[in-house]
Amino acid sequence: MSKKKLNVGLIGYQFMGKAHSNAYRQVGHFFDLPAEIGMHTICGRTPGPLKAAADQFGWANTETDWRKVVENPEIDIIDVSTPGNSHAEIAIAAAKAGKAVFCEKPIGNTLAEAKAMLEAVQAAKVPHAVFHNYRKAPAVALAKQLITDGRLGTIYHWRATYLQDWIADPNFPLVWRLQKEVAGSGTHGDINAHIIDLGRHLVGELAEVSGMLHTFIKKRPLAGEIDANLGAKASQEMGDVTVDDAAMFIARFKNGALGTFEASRFAVGRKNYNRFEINGSKGSLVFNLERMNELEFYDNATPEQTHGFTLIQATEGSHPYAGHYWPVAHIIGYEHTFTNLIADAVTNMVAGKRIEPDFVDGYENQRVLDAVERSSEAKGWVSL
Repeated sequence: MSKKKLNVGLIGYQFMGKAHSNAYRQVGHFFDLPAEIGMHTICGRTPGPLKAAADQFGWANTETDWRKVVENPEIDIIDVSTPGNSHAEIAIAAAKAGKAVFCEKPIGNTLAEAKAMLEAVQAAKVPHAVFHNYRKAPAVALAKQLITDGRLGTIYHWRATYLQDWIADPNFPLVWRLQKEVAGSGTHGDINAHIIDLGRHLVGELAEVSGMLHTFIKKRPLAGEIDANLGAKASQEMGDVTVDDAAMFIARFKNGALGTFEASRFAVGRKNYNRFEINGSKGSLVFNLERMNELEFYDNATPEQTHGFTLIQATEGSHPYAGHYWPVAHIIGYEHTFTNLIADAVTNMVAGKRIEPDFVDGYENQRVLDAVERSSEAKGWVSL
């Protein structure tokens, strides 16, 4: 019996478009999906690079008008991988057209946009997903299992940092991620959003926050030609940076746990340092994306003579996702988190089940982002 085919229309072809393209191309080779994935159309504004991206990753068609992709009756899933200022318009139109909507994070540039997007997919009763892909690292999924099984007991602390340094040079050009009208926010929405999602996923919903956003470099050279690796050529003309360079906040979770969140793109020497530590009454967990196949686990139930953190290689066939790839200890990488997310999304979509994370998660994440921004402006606590 032949499988149903789900055709994808991908809007955006640069960094995230590249990651998503790879996932759609590879997922059927490693997961026994209930549907076949069709890489139908990739969409972007510049025909030359767009055609090169289509040829590189195997998209059947190209299109420069996203509205035509949304309206195409042959397409089942619209994947929104554009800068944040176009997420809401595309996602809402796709939902009204009856398409499943997969979207990069944060789903909107504002809380109002995120709410409108959630309401649109709910009203249309279409499947929806958001690319908080770090949930899908085997070690993070194992951490979730251990917490659900009660191995940490009562959780007291969540301690998370996401540190990069790619804009620490003041001569780095003013790319779109540094412009509020396009990106919505800076480090806060770009990488703080990821550790907020992980905190919500692993510990629970947040009750109140107190935060601070800061911009170190106020002006930068305007950006010329953009490349696919977050960079661009610098011009001689200067422009204003309108987003945050660093964001940090403390939080109380609804279950009583305390949390700290710190994100910066000025942490020189840190390239993609997404690390969290969770401390509970029975044990602790530590994860670091730069060693993404590893999970550290301290089990307080073991004899005192052997107390210490155990380093788990989350590559066994019994670990989440890992058994779909290579023999034990043959590690997987960043790109596989997207493949795992697509596998889960398609499987749940065909079964009529909720996809996780979805636009509900995207909206709740945006509520936290918004509360931290308001807290920074007011210099005080904000309740969620």
